[in-house]
Amino acid sequence: MLVPGLIGLAFLVLPLVGLLVRAPWSDLGSRLGSTEVREALKLSLFTATLATGLVLVFGVPLAWLLARTDFPGRRFVRALVTLPLVLPPVVGGVALLLVLGRNGILGTWLDDTFGYTLPFTTTGVVVAEAFVAMPFLVISVEGALRAADPRYEEAAATLGASRWTAFRRVTLPLIAPGVAAGAVLAWARALGEFGATITFAGNFPGKTQTMPLAVYLALETDPEAAIVLSLVLLAVSVLILAGLRERWLTTS
Repeated sequence: MLVPGLIGLAFLVLPLVGLLVRAPWSDLGSRLGSTEVREALKLSLFTATLATGLVLVFGVPLAWLLARTDFPGRRFVRALVTLPLVLPPVVGGVALLLVLGRNGILGTWLDDTFGYTLPFTTTGVVVAEAFVAMPFLVISVEGALRAADPRYEEAAATLGASRWTAFRRVTLPLIAPGVAAGAVLAWARALGEFGATITFAGNFPGKTQTMPLAVYLALETDPEAAIVLSLVLLAVSVLILAGLRERWLTTS
């Protein structure tokens, strides 16, 4: 078991080592300060944060429904919620186009009623990122809700607290670590989203070109810039894992 295990470890680690070895460390600062990198980084942070906010607004209530209510087809709904985890991101982008595109099921109504289209806009980037990131939050919060003792909420109800008050003053504090972990994972997933974004929002510098898209484009024209952007994404990933180590990397 030792030999194949070490081979598997090398398979995962060596590409990252290669990225670090080939990085242009001597002019890293100047490349990080270039206009292209700054625009991609700024847009990525902005859209990932907005997408995470959107995920929190709709994902926490959805997780509560899945964890605390019993309704017909709940297992099917849970399967639909987790589908973006295994769905190829490009397919998700195509699906978003078919629903929210100019000629989509809802996109036609948006265009006719408000004169607004989502594809190939910064808002479209946020929507695409939220689509692929929401399952991470829902799964984390649902798990936290199932682990939380409902007797605390029942005690609050017997003391006269309304459902909203019990949820806000009792449930949310109990599941706060799960919400925080899910939000961080969703933010990291949104930051690294590529397939759905390029399919639904395109690749326009300063408008829809996030860091993963900039990496893809830079590989053809400026490989060192691609390495610099990849290092930024790698650093973010390491920080996310370090911040969640107590929740995800320990067994005790």
